[in-house]
Amino acid sequence: MEDLRLYINTLRHDFSKQTLDESDVNKSPFLQFEKWFKEAVDAHVNEPNAMTVATASTSGMPAARILLLRNFNENGFVFYSNYVSRKGEEIAANPQCALLFFWPELERQVRIEGVLEKQTAEESDIYFNTRPRTSKLGAWTSPQSKVVANRKALDDAYEEMSKKYPTDNVPRPPHWGGYVLKPTNIEFWQGRPSRMHDRILYTLVDSNWKIERLAP
Repeated sequence: MEDLRLYINTLRHDFSKQTLDESDVNKSPFLQFEKWFKEAVDAHVNEPNAMTVATASTSGMPAARILLLRNFNENGFVFYSNYVSRKGEEIAANPQCALLFFWPELERQVRIEGVLEKQTAEESDIYFNTRPRTSKLGAWTSPQSKVVANRKALDDAYEEMSKKYPTDNVPRPPHWGGYVLKPTNIEFWQGRPSRMHDRILYTLVDSNWKIERLAP
């Protein structure tokens, strides 16, 4: 164990690929995100839409997990989940949320903070209908975040749902749908040598985006 701790302390990577300056970024954080996201796709980042989603209980206990971004525009950043999962219950009680994208191939991070709102049922239906049948059945089968007896219980429940909905015409469960993060802060982080990283912060002030540089 001591050798492992010493090894961890020696892990170092000096970031040096690119720079980021206030004069380089778009006035819109959404267009800046679109630019960086496209560059992550072009760089063949593994699952560029994977993001950490952090929520918190009303007592302040944080929880984080990896989810997939499914859409974004000037209305916000969209992901889908079970409304009665742990995250769903936390969001219902405390809708403040943070997202984190990490694209190591480009030595970049994007941090987004804001408030979550549910998508309309119609919007959730549109996305749900694009999912593979197997994923649709999974949304019905899994009592997400709840204790289950064993794997067989899940497999048996899935099989029952598969018999109930034998075609692709699987309706969306009422307990499953989309969330939209309405951002108030978006930070773009570019790794730089000697830990002197570039950090450009967008803050929403009276419907306008204020752009500032943060110390690394």
